[in-house]
Amino acid sequence: MGIDCSFVVSAPRDEVFAWFSRPGAFTRLAPPWQPVRLLSESDDLATGTAVLGLPGGLRWVARHDPEVYDPPHRFADAVAADGLASAPVGRLLPWRHTHEFTAVDDEHTRVTDRVETPLPTRLLRPMFDYRYRQLADDLAAHRRAADHGFTGRTIAVSGASGLVGTALCAFLTTGGHRVLRLVRHAPKSPDERRWDPNDPAPDLLTGVDAVVHLAGASIAGRFTEAHRRAIADSRVGPTRALAETASRCGVGTFVSASAIGYYGYDRGDEILTENADPGDGFLADVVTNWEAAATTADARVVRIRTGIVQSPAGGTLRLLRPLFAAGLGGRIGDGTQWQSWIGLDDLLDIYHRALWDDTRTGPVNAVTPNPVRNTDYAHTLAHVLHRPALLPTPSFGPALVLGRQGARELAEADQRVTPTRLTEANHHFRSPYLEPTLRHLLGR
Repeated sequence: MGIDCSFVVSAPRDEVFAWFSRPGAFTRLAPPWQPVRLLSESDDLATGTAVLGLPGGLRWVARHDPEVYDPPHRFADAVAADGLASAPVGRLLPWRHTHEFTAVDDEHTRVTDRVETPLPTRLLRPMFDYRYRQLADDLAAHRRAADHGFTGRTIAVSGASGLVGTALCAFLTTGGHRVLRLVRHAPKSPDERRWDPNDPAPDLLTGVDAVVHLAGASIAGRFTEAHRRAIADSRVGPTRALAETASRCGVGTFVSASAIGYYGYDRGDEILTENADPGDGFLADVVTNWEAAATTADARVVRIRTGIVQSPAGGTLRLLRPLFAAGLGGRIGDGTQWQSWIGLDDLLDIYHRALWDDTRTGPVNAVTPNPVRNTDYAHTLAHVLHRPALLPTPSFGPALVLGRQGARELAEADQRVTPTRLTEANHHFRSPYLEPTLRHLLGR
């Protein structure tokens, strides 16, 4: 029972151990298919405690063992009972995890995980396979940035609590950067600053090297007049105000979220590069105005035109996974529409590149080089989940949920987008093909 496994990463031991010691390490290593959420992160690998939320209101409390702590060689944690919510797990599921780090040579480290638990190895293996891939890819990404002199920056992030923001903040902090989260509530830590989207404080971005602006109301939902207004009002005005604040505070880089909705909802087989004209529709108009607002910043401005983000923790995959797992999934409409997608971690790398690559300006298509038709997406997801994809969704189905306009511009959008500027820069994609991406994200 339990597991004893290891993996060699291309980084010095001190660098690997430091990565584990920084805020965000758990978030970067937690498999997204597991129903676990981080409630509080350990601030010390020697004596700290992490608390995880489990289904049913249960808690997993992991306490670090000071007697084992020996940097940069090892640290350990064990499950504990601390209150009623953690008592069932702490008393009924023994778990002790020892992390060991061995220098293979000056540039390679063997990471060894030894877990003592009654859980069988076959249940734990997918989790550790995922962790090793994440660790290796994150360290490689930070090495590429460091080779370009990008280390120890202070980066302000709006929308830090969303799907992309949560992952990006963890990625940046484990890389040794300081992240200032722009929040709308009273700050709870020195790394939060209160932000009024419509009237930012003049000194909001003082001491900030770069801004990543992700905030905006969710596009998902029925396209009522109120919903459309929320989509536009949460993007255009706040982006312009934040860009002007960045200019006043001397911020050098302003990276703003955008979307492939810029190209309109019905472009068919046309290959859409960053030079393509904007398309038709409500979302195309919003994105055009959104990007124009970002360009008011007196800084190097990069607009990340994001495709369909793949993660079981949010977005369309979160909605489709249970449906397909039950054998009830299939194409939408005739299934011929192009879906331009991007894995969450590849999206983080694109934002990261926008920060460190001084040659990047203007729009960047954040999609993989391999878009798929909707019918192929459905069959691939079903194949990964070992289910059939025999139940197509008629066009009126999405319209019942999103309204006719929402269905046309979201569920049935037909956009064949290519990441031309990234390809020309020889950008490294972690997972450019759909099936390996879904297998990684779903533990399959």
